Amino acid sequence: MANRGMALETVAYENKSILQNLMELYQYDMSEYEDEFELNDYGLFGYRYIDHYWTEEGRHAYFVKVDGRLAGFVLLRELPQLADGTVCRSIAEFFILRHYRKSSIGRKTAKQVFSQFPGQWSVCYLEKNTIARTFWTRVIQESAIGEVRNTTYLDMKCFEFQT
Repeated sequence: MANRGMALETVAYENKSILQNLMELYQYDMSEYEDEFELNDYGLFGYRYIDHYWTEEGRHAYFVKVDGRLAGFVLLRELPQLADGTVCRSIAEFFILRHYRKSSIGRKTAKQVFSQFPGQWSVCYLEKNTIARTFWTRVIQESAIGEVRNTTYLDMKCFEFQT
């Protein structure tokens, strides 16, 4: 599976419902690590920021596709400008379907995103999620230029770095 073709595809507004469906799978996975993920009366988690990806500047939503098939998504956002005026980007949400995990699709996806948007980055993960810690540590070590700073924000650990 490692030799399959991976591509990022911008999520068009017409495909928002597909992203919402994938978001439910992601939030189900994340509910193992965070207590705030509760089902609503309709049996859904819901994602309150989904519309922001079509209404706010600096947000980008991409499907991850492998050989033309949905394999996950990545949501990016720009953080408020730093003191020196530079923009810092953040991976708000990152999800690869279980079928594609351990096949380097996640790694390829993250590296492509960092290449497509060079500059200052902040990537955070829930402290309880040791799988995410291992994944992001490796990918960021392979992608960062120069120093990688580790910070803590609430119950999250963050990497700040340049690509």
